[in-house]
Amino acid sequence: MGPLSGVKIIEMGGIGPGPFCAMMLADMGAEVIRVDRKGQKGVMSDPKYEILHRSRRSIAMDLKKGEAVHALLKLIEGADVLLEGFRPGVTERLGIGPDECLKRNPKLIYGRMTGWGQEGPLAQAAGHDINYIALSGALHAVGRPGEKPVPPLNLVGDFGGGGMLLAFGIVCALYESGKSGKGQVIDAAMVDGSAMLMAAFYGLRADGKWNDQRGVNMLDGGAHFYDTYETADGKWISVGSIEPRFYDLLLKHAGVEDPDFKDRMVPRKWPRLKKKIAAIFRTKTRDDWCRIMENTDVCFAPVLTFEEAVNHPHNVARSTFVEMEGVAQPSPAPRFSRTRVTIQGPPPAPGEHTDVVLEEWGLSTHEIEALKKAEAIE
Repeated sequence: MGPLSGVKIIEMGGIGPGPFCAMMLADMGAEVIRVDRKGQKGVMSDPKYEILHRSRRSIAMDLKKGEAVHALLKLIEGADVLLEGFRPGVTERLGIGPDECLKRNPKLIYGRMTGWGQEGPLAQAAGHDINYIALSGALHAVGRPGEKPVPPLNLVGDFGGGGMLLAFGIVCALYESGKSGKGQVIDAAMVDGSAMLMAAFYGLRADGKWNDQRGVNMLDGGAHFYDTYETADGKWISVGSIEPRFYDLLLKHAGVEDPDFKDRMVPRKWPRLKKKIAAIFRTKTRDDWCRIMENTDVCFAPVLTFEEAVNHPHNVARSTFVEMEGVAQPSPAPRFSRTRVTIQGPPPAPGEHTDVVLEEWGLSTHEIEALKKAEAIE
């Protein structure tokens, strides 16, 4: 019932941003078939923990065998999208590169997910999220004053600047294909995506409103009104009282009467004001501050653990998290008023649906048996 219902996607199995992209599209209703390597075992102890693999089915192929490549190309003929996350040139060597696939299916959207992009001096180099966001300037900006850069998990490169970027590109290309009747290749690179996420900060820096030193700016924890603070019970809270009226409420609810706090936007005073307000926040527990500040315009929230986030009343009311096979996980997002989105099923084991998918996508029983005999599938 989701907005992408009817879209048929082939995902070449990988890790990180590719599966995240495929999960987003599958959660939106697309039929996604994941192509795993024959004989491959999952990373997790049980497939149900592979949350990024949910909402789709898996087939297993040995693409070093010509029979498997031939069968995959037949599937591609009936697909709307193929997405892959190999190094540049790998799918070409396998015989499933863009030229071959678009020759067979001119309307195909061919989505490519890499770290460095399809060309450039680093295109063939190995890397991970931390390296891509380092090159885009994003990693440099995250951390405390005088300390080393802090990796923001792998959210900025793999997921925001990678998987989400490719998902956006695929939907854009599908829209355009609906008008032109033609497919095309998408080059989604995590270094490009993480740079794009930094657009506002490059603007601030150019305007002289952003300091290259970490942890001294308004939005990187430098300001006393935009940071996290420890409470009396060793837990943490967050405040983001940027606007003057929100800042006034922060001072009111925190019981701050010190006139020094009137100089809100004087950066040289921020370190001193931060020490003062940190001492105030340490006088009460996190729950105490929640009772005082939640449901106000202070711009406040407790810093929650995974388990606490799942059980927070606001998240429960919105069904922000859902449980499937005993595993708590984020619900599909965003939400639609008419084309309701939902998780289509639990993560599959590699190759769990090989026979049924091949049959549904047009291969005969004889062809499937021949693939088994050639040890091209499992």
